[in-house]
Amino acid sequence: MTNTAYISTGSNMGDKLGNCRQALAALSQIASVRVESVSRFYLTEPMEYSDQPWFVNAAAKIKTSLTPFELLEVLKSFEVEYGRVDNGVRFGPRPLDFDIIFFNDMIIETPHLIVPHPRMHNREFVLRPISDMAPGMIHPVFKKSIRELLEDLSPQSQQCIKMEEMGDCFFCTAKI
Repeated sequence: MTNTAYISTGSNMGDKLGNCRQALAALSQIASVRVESVSRFYLTEPMEYSDQPWFVNAAAKIKTSLTPFELLEVLKSFEVEYGRVDNGVRFGPRPLDFDIIFFNDMIIETPHLIVPHPRMHNREFVLRPISDMAPGMIHPVFKKSIRELLEDLSPQSQQCIKMEEMGDCFFCTAKI
């Protein structure tokens, strides 16, 4: 397991928190993937297309022997398994979303995969969870740390509320 990747997950349909947690647990069962750490979970306001429920988002650091393209195939297969369909609405509602944010320090630009994720530096729901695990990690294109990218965001860019864990239940101040 020589490759390190950071992935993000999110859901805004059905059991949002359960979808993210179960998909990460299922990912950890794949022999070629080891989930090393998972961020806190966040309740986040939708971006781009606002007429939809809020999301639950998190990120994970994984070790894998897969290539970036093989990992993408695995992640997309999980999305389909959890009921994601192309409804024609870009950035619209989905029961599960996975994205590769970083893969080692590689820079990949193909029609099917761009790494680092091309919009991650504008998305608090990606930066904040990754900052939980690796605030000092340097973005290979922008040459800034995750903490610096997070600090560069406009305070009005998006609401991203940490969900607090109390025993076996999660709660927060906004409606899931």
